[in-house]
Amino acid sequence: MTAKQIAIIGGGPAGLAAAEVLSLSGYAVTVYDAMPTFCRKFLLAGKSGLNITHSEDYARFASRFGAACERLRPALDAFTPADVQAWASGLGTETFVGTSGRVFPKVMKASPLLRAWLGRLEAQGVTLLTRHRWTGFEGDGLVFETPNGRTVIRSDATLLALGGASWPRLGSDGAWISLLRNKGVEIADFQPANCGFDVAWSDVFKDRFAGAPLKAVTTTSDAGTFPGEFVISFNGIEGSLVYAHAAALRDRLNQVGRAMLVIDLAPGRSIERLAKDLARQEAKASFSNRLRKGAGLEGVKSALLRELAPEAADPERLARSIKALPIPLLRPRPISEAISSAGGVRLDDLDGQYMLKALPGVFVAGEMLDWEAPTGGYLLTACLATGRAAARGILAWLHAR
Repeated sequence: MTAKQIAIIGGGPAGLAAAEVLSLSGYAVTVYDAMPTFCRKFLLAGKSGLNITHSEDYARFASRFGAACERLRPALDAFTPADVQAWASGLGTETFVGTSGRVFPKVMKASPLLRAWLGRLEAQGVTLLTRHRWTGFEGDGLVFETPNGRTVIRSDATLLALGGASWPRLGSDGAWISLLRNKGVEIADFQPANCGFDVAWSDVFKDRFAGAPLKAVTTTSDAGTFPGEFVISFNGIEGSLVYAHAAALRDRLNQVGRAMLVIDLAPGRSIERLAKDLARQEAKASFSNRLRKGAGLEGVKSALLRELAPEAADPERLARSIKALPIPLLRPRPISEAISSAGGVRLDDLDGQYMLKALPGVFVAGEMLDWEAPTGGYLLTACLATGRAAARGILAWLHAR
């Protein structure tokens, strides 16, 4: 008998994770990718030290996926952060836990892990085809544009793992959205996630301080209060501490048209202490000297106060501004710059096996789905977990048939 044919469209982590499970089933598995090489976003992320997962308590880890937590939980339970580390180790990549709790490969690169992964998939019989861009359905076939022209292939089951809409130059361009909407699939519009924000800096401030890190601060939004640092950019603010608030700030901008990220510039000192120390400074001293001597603030912190709270002259008002300085945000940075995206195929449009209700035999995994998570290994873990969950769904569906 001819082996069942399974097509995986998208050669990122979710698609390759599914191929790994499916290739052990005895079925013929082919992975198609539009780009010249696989996992381009994965490789770029790995250039600065790949976060493959996070070491925090698993219950806390599993709560990091917002409204999608309950739906994603079975997939995550079946491929936990500990399983991710064991999987990497099995591919010859040893890991370590950083001071932030993030888990990294010891080599601090993605390329050795990816080479070993692709090698194992090929050894398991997976066919890997690049430069095959999926352009839609034709009857019961899948249409691709290839170096040799247009071709139609037929599969017994199909997994779509085409990514979201961030970093489109690496392949996740969202071109699949209209193809599925035309088939009756509900898709939430994509929005930037883990992104920076525009701020209306004065020319003087941005010309002098663009690129300057704002260190040892705490930040507050609807998401909560977090310590760390971020960067002043020419257009606004960027960095991991900003990304921790990105979903909450984006949603508030969408809901009411304005949002503030509130900064504590001196986390270790109270308002009362600051006000007392500032009051001791000579009235004729410059603003910069008063801040430096009375609050220990200088450089970009001092300039930020001058930029956003120029009227806070008396000690008490200045102390309050130091402890809770609101940065008014204009808009998120474009989705093409975002680390990841929110939105995608609505989870209610899938059955419990990650199959589209409108398209029997077509499954979806990874960032195509409507979920989001913070940076720190959560994104990659969920892509791997949903890819594997969708693969199990494919096996169950084929077996039932």
